[in-house]
Amino acid sequence: MKKSLLLLLALITLLPSANGEKKSTWRPATPAELQSALPARAPVEKERIETELRTASGIINTHGHLIAGVVLITAGYSADGKYSHYLLVQNGIRIEDFSLPAGSYVFGWKRVDDGLQVHFYDAATGVERGTAVARQMPSGTRVEAFRIWSPTERSIMQIGRFMLSYSLTE
Repeated sequence: MKKSLLLLLALITLLPSANGEKKSTWRPATPAELQSALPARAPVEKERIETELRTASGIINTHGHLIAGVVLITAGYSADGKYSHYLLVQNGIRIEDFSLPAGSYVFGWKRVDDGLQVHFYDAATGVERGTAVARQMPSGTRVEAFRIWSPTERSIMQIGRFMLSYSLTE
């Protein structure tokens, strides 16, 4: 009787939910996954700006949806400090008081007293989508050009020694 009950409980926990959907889990994307998803030259407004793929970072879920970003090499382009990073969103995210649905975005930042003022723009049109303030990371945290942490770890985007919190919306 105990074995039957244990077997039944094990099967219930292993089966997908009643509506047939599996819970999505996120993990860091591999370099190969990032390279296959992120462009070598990002389409930004009327330009195609080279990316620095060694700075690429992202997360991927069990459904193959990716949230990834990379530093743009903007020297010689009309970026004027407006953007410095390219962001690919295949699963909607929320940053402070605005959401970014699936799509391609660029963002740039300016230093302010309490951190970095980060502006997000639609990559194709240049239309601003939202603004957030990145705060300094706790001391002892490794400084990285760009990193998207998995929600199972921290739910943050790291820009240098600054971080923006995000949440998944889809």
